[in-house]
Amino acid sequence: MRKTRVIVIGAGIGGLVAALELAARGLEVLVVEKAEAPGGKMREVRIGEARLDAGPTVFTLRAVFEEIFARAGASLEAYVSLRPLEVLARHAWGPSERLDLFADPARSADAIAAFAGPQEGRRYLGFCRDAQRMYRTLERSFIRSGRPSPLGLVRKAGLSGLGDLCRIRPFETMWRALESHFHDPRLRQLFGRYATYCGSSPFLAPATLMLVAHVEQQGVWRVEGGMHRLALALARLAAERDAAFRYGVAVEEIGVSGGRVAGVRLSNGERLPADAVVANTDVAALAAGLFGPAVAQAAPRAQRSARSLSAVTWNLLAEAEGFPLLHHTVFFSGDYRREFEDIFRHGRLPSEPTVYVCAQDRGGDEAAGPEGAERLLCLVNAPPRGDAGTFAGMGIKTCETASFGLLERCGLRLRRRPETTVVTTPSDFERLFPASGGALYGQASHGWRASFSRPGARSALAGLYLAGGSVHPGPGIPMAALSGLMAAESLLADYASTVTSPRTAMLGGISTA
Repeated sequence: MRKTRVIVIGAGIGGLVAALELAARGLEVLVVEKAEAPGGKMREVRIGEARLDAGPTVFTLRAVFEEIFARAGASLEAYVSLRPLEVLARHAWGPSERLDLFADPARSADAIAAFAGPQEGRRYLGFCRDAQRMYRTLERSFIRSGRPSPLGLVRKAGLSGLGDLCRIRPFETMWRALESHFHDPRLRQLFGRYATYCGSSPFLAPATLMLVAHVEQQGVWRVEGGMHRLALALARLAAERDAAFRYGVAVEEIGVSGGRVAGVRLSNGERLPADAVVANTDVAALAAGLFGPAVAQAAPRAQRSARSLSAVTWNLLAEAEGFPLLHHTVFFSGDYRREFEDIFRHGRLPSEPTVYVCAQDRGGDEAAGPEGAERLLCLVNAPPRGDAGTFAGMGIKTCETASFGLLERCGLRLRRRPETTVVTTPSDFERLFPASGGALYGQASHGWRASFSRPGARSALAGLYLAGGSVHPGPGIPMAALSGLMAAESLLADYASTVTSPRTAMLGGISTA
């Protein structure tokens, strides 16, 4: 029988995982990517001969990727070199206010006790228990669900699990829940930052996002060579499983015939037939008609007000002095509530932003930085208005002054030069990911309903499947990867009669060691 032919639009993590899974199951797969390399948001930039990560920098839930590689008959360790971080991140509020969080919760509790008092250390352990309960309650019914719904959560929980669903505090904001856990406002700020992992405000996001704390306690790893190596590894393995790749060409239209997907038209005018299409794009691009009017109704149109966070980033080659940076360091603003009100209520860059710094040449302990200039990524949250023409000139300069001024007040001095700096604004992210406004996570998870309003793996059009960070309601790279796996599994289920090789059983949950 003729193989089912699938075209994957976009070589982001979701698209790469979908392509790998489908190719490993014997389908004919072609990945079309408008950029010159795989990765999507997991991209890198070059400054001279140096390569710098310019997207996600945190690698968690290693078991997800071990499973993905194993399903394709390969080993993650054979393709990517990972180093565990003992210190998850360093946090600073000033020159003398610093707190490290560790992979070992007991060490973190001791550090918090020394920083904010023994009672806060005990409260942290209670917070960890709540985060673990949330994760375990939602792992199968939400994180692993292709289209989670409130009714689906209740059905999967059963009568015995209804108590657990109530205890995860789904109708309470994350900030309100943190107020019940911590008395020290700095600790609320620290753990409230987990809401930004899915582009949301801790003052509007549900308390269930505290589960990110449990995810990090399962381990954070450093990818040798940078996070972009993970994208390259997935693309390499997919190619070894006979997936084909075409870079530097965009899909301009998804064709429809007889009420289902028929193929695509490329930017060079070429038309390619297909039995199915996996769109690893921002869902907003489909709804905006960027892939043709025939598929504009296949995905819901999100309101601009529902967009998630964007960012302003600075990739630097700079000499760093005065502050003991680790691989992940966060410098907090003095008024967290005002920061998010600036972004989500007023649609402007925060006057006093929190700054995240990834020192890409440093480990997660007290290891000194390299001699001379080192590779740095500095990031501040920004409103998703990259399509409104508001990010230019003095606005970015004012944000830059405030951001690097905070670093200096905390003791970090960076010797920066314009020729070794690459700035990316929400307008740049909009150009990279059209129709998103620069939003990096799809729709914000504000309010308990938001996570259930995202589209699932199956679109409203037969033969069109969805993957990527704007599809899965969970935060981070592992969730984007799972979205690709869910899209592939949905497609395989729908085309079971045309698959030429047998499917294999899943190798366990994402909490499998």
